[in-house]
Amino acid sequence: MSAPERQPGATKCRFAWISLGLLLLVALAYAPVWNHDFVSLDDERYVSANHQVQAGLTVEGWVWAWTAFHAANWHPLTWLSHMLDVELFGSGARGHHLTNVALHAANTILLFLLLGRMTGSAMRALVVAVLFGVHPLHVESVAWVAERKDLLCALFWLLAMRAYLAYARDPAPRSYGLVFLLAACALLAKPMAVTLPFVLLLIDGWPLRRFEALGPRRLLLEKLPLLALSIASSVVTLLAQRAGGAIATLDAYPLGVRLANAAVAYATYLGRTIWPAGLALPYPHPGNELPLTTSLLSLLLLAAVSFAAYHWRRERPWLAVGWLWFLGTLVPVIGLVQVGPQAMADRYTYLPLVGIFMMLAWSFRSVGRQVRRETGLAALLLVVTPLATIGTWRQLRHWENDLTLATRAIAVTRDNAVAHNELGLALERRGRSAEALPHYNAAIEIRPGFAEAHNNLAGTLSQLGRFDEALAAYRHALELKPAYPEALLNYGVALARRGETLQAIAQFEQALRIRPGYGRAHANLAAAHLTRDDVEAARREIERARAAGFEPPAGLVEAVELRSSQR
Repeated sequence: MSAPERQPGATKCRFAWISLGLLLLVALAYAPVWNHDFVSLDDERYVSANHQVQAGLTVEGWVWAWTAFHAANWHPLTWLSHMLDVELFGSGARGHHLTNVALHAANTILLFLLLGRMTGSAMRALVVAVLFGVHPLHVESVAWVAERKDLLCALFWLLAMRAYLAYARDPAPRSYGLVFLLAACALLAKPMAVTLPFVLLLIDGWPLRRFEALGPRRLLLEKLPLLALSIASSVVTLLAQRAGGAIATLDAYPLGVRLANAAVAYATYLGRTIWPAGLALPYPHPGNELPLTTSLLSLLLLAAVSFAAYHWRRERPWLAVGWLWFLGTLVPVIGLVQVGPQAMADRYTYLPLVGIFMMLAWSFRSVGRQVRRETGLAALLLVVTPLATIGTWRQLRHWENDLTLATRAIAVTRDNAVAHNELGLALERRGRSAEALPHYNAAIEIRPGFAEAHNNLAGTLSQLGRFDEALAAYRHALELKPAYPEALLNYGVALARRGETLQAIAQFEQALRIRPGYGRAHANLAAAHLTRDDVEAARREIERARAAGFEPPAGLVEAVELRSSQR
């Protein structure tokens, strides 16, 4: 393997000072998250309302993290990291945000050190690291507590690449074993790391130039254990997503629609890398309403860049490597396998944008013959860094809480059913039920089959005293999604309030068949049994609720104890 060119002056001391500067830059850019709250979208399922996580690091939690397909995912290291945060910082949002920022800063520094040592160009590595650290497209991965998986996956990904660099210079079984272990950790944090073997092959070409020394056959065989790891992770991920009902069918999103949306998503990511405006969560999928001209123009852009990268593959190999890095690492999340209702997501660019940043940094040329390239790159940093940091601050304002996040999404997207539903929930949590109602109706009008919106609409109607309409909305939600434990629970509560106790018990029991250990369902079942004067059954359900990590209302427990003592 021929050694990459070394930049004079790239000493350990220089790297240390630059790393400290990157740490301070990321801390400054993300300082506003110190006062941010959790958001309702996924943060509840991942942290704030997840009783396994809220219990901290426990033996039961450890087993659950490794065995559960929760939130349509299997990523045990991510669950354990959330549990550790609760253990260290409690259940408030501040500690979780602090950990996310710390992980992002670590990833930024690791990226700089990796590229600097791999290529010998500290200045170009710094350009990539600064863009990575403060680009507004990365706000979603850092400011969203539920996206801890992005940050952990990237951490182990970069560490695996650093270990691979050491292995490439001194091939030994121990070195390869470390690469394998770190790659496995990346997959255990988020399965998007399935493309890591592909990226290692890319850097074999440039900057490591191992193809020239070892040939493609040897390098492909070398990646087979890592490829097997990726295949195993993909199988488990598909099982988890199928179990969670997250994978859309070809009837919902035909192949042609998926391919067209993928092309537009790639082009949109490129556009927002240059001009990060109109960022939101989520971006609704256009379905078959995507204009043909938009798809064709997107394909034309991708083809043009691909042709340029291929044409200059020998003179400027970083173009092909960076472009293929970008294209390849987005493949698992570009929508060919459609997971969820989104067309694209800013968080998906967390690692893929490294390829684009590399293309920019290594292609940059000084503006005048007499100006050194280092000076030109420094000038680029002086312009880009404050602009990107300000853009990150502006984007962070929308992540303050669930209300600001949903309001922003509605403002910059069209026909966003999920955003309307989330805004309704945010308003309802603030006691503004009458204001929530039109947003649930808007979500249903956009997406009539949106069972969650029907369930939330029913809850609001119940709060407003419109009980007959609420019961009808609950029934409609369950027609759309029969295996919906939250709707079954809420429907049962509404029936119990009307005195239809036996029917309510049936709903609670059905919810528990779908989701064993559903603490709230056990507690409501206990209340229903108490209404029927079945004190022993009520006591059993209270014990089951507690075993599931849910503490029933004190009034219910006292009533059961009082009724029991009177017997």
